[in-house]
Amino acid sequence: MNSTFDIFKIGIGPSSSHTVGPMKAAHSFLTELKNIAKLASIARIQAQLYGSLSLTGKGHGTDKAIILGLTGELPETVDIDSIAPMIQAVRTSGKLHLLSEHWVAFDESKDIIFNDQSLPEHANGMRFLALDGSGNILSQKTFYSIGGGAIVSQSEYDCPYGVSNCIDLPFSFNSADELLHMGKESGLSIARIVMENEKKIAPENIVAQKLRHILEVMAMSIDNGCSKEGLLPGRLGIPRRARGLYRELTAHVKLNDPLIPMDWVSLWAIAACEENAAGGRIVTAPTNGAAGIIPAVIRFYKQFYNGKDEQGLFVFLLTAAAIGFLYQANASISGAEVGCQGEVGVACSMAAAGLTAALGGTNAQIENAAEIGMEHNLGLTCDPVAGLVQVPCIERNAMGAIKAINAARLALRGDGSHKVSLDKVIATMMQTGEDMKEKYKETSTGGLAVNVVEC
Repeated sequence: MNSTFDIFKIGIGPSSSHTVGPMKAAHSFLTELKNIAKLASIARIQAQLYGSLSLTGKGHGTDKAIILGLTGELPETVDIDSIAPMIQAVRTSGKLHLLSEHWVAFDESKDIIFNDQSLPEHANGMRFLALDGSGNILSQKTFYSIGGGAIVSQSEYDCPYGVSNCIDLPFSFNSADELLHMGKESGLSIARIVMENEKKIAPENIVAQKLRHILEVMAMSIDNGCSKEGLLPGRLGIPRRARGLYRELTAHVKLNDPLIPMDWVSLWAIAACEENAAGGRIVTAPTNGAAGIIPAVIRFYKQFYNGKDEQGLFVFLLTAAAIGFLYQANASISGAEVGCQGEVGVACSMAAAGLTAALGGTNAQIENAAEIGMEHNLGLTCDPVAGLVQVPCIERNAMGAIKAINAARLALRGDGSHKVSLDKVIATMMQTGEDMKEKYKETSTGGLAVNVVEC
C-alpha cells in the first residue's frame, strides 16, 4: 500500500503523468549518471518519448519538464518564476550543466525525440541515453510515468517485488471489502486505519505536518487561480475565468438563490485547474488533470459546513487517500491507460468519500459514496483539445466536484447498504479502460480533440 503522500504530491502543472513524471524521471537519470565510470566521456544527453507522452507531450510541457529535470530540478521544489529563464538558458546555449562542472551538448530539436508508437508496457514510456562524441551509448534507462506523477523504471516494472523494502503495516488492505472488514473488527474509522499505517512510516505529528502542507498548497492553488487574469498558455488562447467568476460571486451574490454554493464549488475547481494549466504549484489529487476536485470540495466543506476544524480536514484527506490506494492497486489513475475516468472519476470518488467521512459518515456510507462517485463517471474519455489540460479538463473538474458532493449527500441519506460494491465498480472501470480505444486515452486523436476547431 502506498502512503497518503504518494497520492497527494506537491507538483507543478499542467500534467502529473506528462510533466511531473518526466521531470522526476529526467532528474533520476541525471542522478544515476554520477555513478558511471565514463562520466567525463558523456558528450550528449538524449530523451526519447513514446506513445501518449509523444502525442500530447508538447501540449503538456513534457519537453520543458525534461529540460528542468536534466538541470537538477524537481517538481516539488522548483522555483515557478525561474522555470522560463532556466529553459531559455538551455535552449540558447545548447548545453546542459551536467553534474559539477561537466557540460554536455543538448539540442532540443534533435535530443528530445517524439515517437508516437507506445512501448509495450505502458502508454507513457520514455528512455534517456547518455552518448559519447561518436554517438555510442554510455548509459541508458527506461521509465514509465504511470499516473499521478509516479514513475517506475524498466527493472521495477519487470520485477516490482525484486527488492524487499516493504513495511509491516498494522492494516494492509487491497480491496474495499478488506478495508470495511478491518474497520468492523477494529472499531476504527477508515481515516484512523490509514493514520495507523502512516505512523509506521513517520510519527503522527510529522504526518499531521505533511497533511497541513498539502492543505495549504491546495488552498493556495485556489486563491492564486482566483487572483490572476489573462490567457492560459498554448495555442487555444483560452482566457482565465476564475477571477471574473470570483468578482461576480462576491459582488452580486443573490442571497435568495439556493444554488449559490454550486457556483462557488465550480469557481474553486476552475481556479485550481487554471493554476495547473498555467504551470503553477498544485497538489496531485490524485493527478494534475483532476487537481481541482478535492480542493474545491474541501473548500466547500470548510465554508458551508463550518468545517474549519483541522482534524476534520485530516479525516477528509486520509479517507480520500484510502480510496485512492484501491484504484491504484486494482485499476489505474492514468488517463493514458484508462481515460479520464481514471483521473476525474477517481478524484470524484475520493472526494465523495472524504466529504462523507468529514461529515461523520460511517465506513459503509463512505464506501457507498466512493462507489457512487465512480459509477457515474464510468467510460469518461480523455480527449484534451490540442493536448492541453484545458478543454474539456477544467470544466470537467467543476462537474466532478459537484458530483462528489451529490454522491456524499446520497450516501449520507442511506445506511451504507447498496447493490453495487466499490470493488465491483473499480474492476468495471479497469475493464472499461481496457476496452476503450486508444484515441480516447490522452492521445488527442479522437473525441473533442479532433471535433473542436482550433482557432
